[in-house]
Amino acid sequence: MADIQLRPTIASDLSRLMGLDHTTSSEAVWQLELRRDTGQINASFREVKLPRSIQVAYPHDPYSLADDWIRKSMMYTAFQGPDPVGYICLLERGTASVVWVTDLVVAAAGRRSGVATTLLAAGQEWAEARAHRRFIIEMQSKNLPAIRLAQKNGFEFCGYNDHYYLTQDVALFFSKALK
Repeated sequence: MADIQLRPTIASDLSRLMGLDHTTSSEAVWQLELRRDTGQINASFREVKLPRSIQVAYPHDPYSLADDWIRKSMMYTAFQGPDPVGYICLLERGTASVVWVTDLVVAAAGRRSGVATTLLAAGQEWAEARAHRRFIIEMQSKNLPAIRLAQKNGFEFCGYNDHYYLTQDVALFFSKALK
């Protein structure tokens, strides 16, 4: 694979980024179990291996990217050669000094080659330079490759939201303290 080059996203990148394959496949899911006992609610997740790999649809509409990107705090595009192979969208939220990764997409041909890790590192550097304290990434509980990526990059599970996405999927949140 060619070297990975990053730059802030510009308007002319958007149509090519919307055309990337936003789906992924997963061999396992994080299954939410809720138990209600004597006035208490216990929530737990367990990784469940699936009988066969599933295609996981992206939880956001990639075609709304052209409308949404100007509302993001920062967006980087990754290139290998002349072609874009991925992007990351960052959003600063509130007085808590938190940056959220709302989108992290890598084209199928660029996966497992360091593109996502490079994009995460650039996002983290940007957040640190702006004196933020936490970096949070969200993903579907069905997206085991994203869960593994977050864990590999030092993120820790910090919460969930049932029916978070328009698809009614569970969102998982992984967080990392910044320097």
